[in-house]
Amino acid sequence: MRASRLLTSIAAFVAALLPLWLGSPARAEDVVVFAAASLKESLDEAARQYQTNSPDKILVSYAASSALAKQIEAGAPADVFISADLEWMDYLATRNLIKPATRADLLGNTLVLIAPKDSTAALKLAPGTDLAAALKGGKLAMGDPDHVPAGKYGKAALEKLGIWASVQNSVARAENVRSALAFLARGEAPLGIVYGTDAAAEKAVKIVDTFPAGSYPPIIYPVAETASGNKAGAARFVAFLRSADGKAVFQRYGFLPAP
Repeated sequence: MRASRLLTSIAAFVAALLPLWLGSPARAEDVVVFAAASLKESLDEAARQYQTNSPDKILVSYAASSALAKQIEAGAPADVFISADLEWMDYLATRNLIKPATRADLLGNTLVLIAPKDSTAALKLAPGTDLAAALKGGKLAMGDPDHVPAGKYGKAALEKLGIWASVQNSVARAENVRSALAFLARGEAPLGIVYGTDAAAEKAVKIVDTFPAGSYPPIIYPVAETASGNKAGAARFVAFLRSADGKAVFQRYGFLPAP
């Protein structure tokens, strides 16, 4: 009888410890991600793929990296931030608003000159190219060069090629790169500057030319967990994005490995 009770006690003890040995199931969490507008299609797919094997729910808010960084600074409840450039991630880092150990360079991209799909524009981007004449009095749509990463990359490229001074007064400053893309898709501007992945995502535009490598700083998308977030789900999602499966999703949409 005594032996039976002892065996029962041992069995109960083992049953209590078994979840710790095997690992308890992950607790489902809502993970809020603030991401650069240019990631829309690819990150939506990555989130769907992640959620097929995870209890977590991924909620993504897209906008210009500058706007998202300012929102995080103001206390917006984001768990993960993915910027389209290093500057806005650095902006949060210097204010202790991200977890430094979680920061990583995630993706790269290209920069292209686009036109509406039915346009006959033909231009080769090189030092001294007469982009102003190609506009024919119209606007050059691009992200605001003072704030939006795509606009800053675009301005840097035009300056490097000696073109900026001739077109700066013709720039239509969009609030983010997808707004610039929309100008071209609607035929409201003859030419625009966006990422290569943006052009691929919009059937109503075509690529006129790709900016030469070296004419603008390397395009880098860094990712990090925010300092205010404290969710294991955020770490799990970031780990997925950095995994081979996650990177494969972005590559299908034309993104490059981080330089």
